[in-house]
Amino acid sequence: MTPTRLALSALALSLTASSCSIFHRHRDAAPAPPVVETVRTPDSPTPPTAARDLADAMTTVLHLTPEQTAKARQVLTSTVTQVNAARQQYPAASPQLNAALTRINTASDKELRQVLGPAAYRGMQVKQAQIQAEMRK
Repeated sequence: MTPTRLALSALALSLTASSCSIFHRHRDAAPAPPVVETVRTPDSPTPPTAARDLADAMTTVLHLTPEQTAKARQVLTSTVTQVNAARQQYPAASPQLNAALTRINTASDKELRQVLGPAAYRGMQVKQAQIQAEMRK
């Protein structure tokens, strides 16, 4: 065998041996969970974490106080709960659902206006795109 073939054989043997040891070392480890992509449709329930995420994004962009953040999170959590209940109660894209969602959003907006105060509420309206971008991070 030539020195080059001998080196290649040794390299191949080395790689085989190392891959075998890696295999044996990890065979008892739990398999990685499958990756599942969630597809949301317009009538899918809003995840409860959405309220937390939105409150956190608002806090970051608007520099809310801890008290404002806690109260905003309560308002948003209540809004998510009410929206999901309305989506279960009424057919998708029905006039009843649209009316319920309008009522819920109007009440939520009024509560947020009180919680945030005039300056932060205006900031929320102006920086809406920035808040949405912060939620995607």
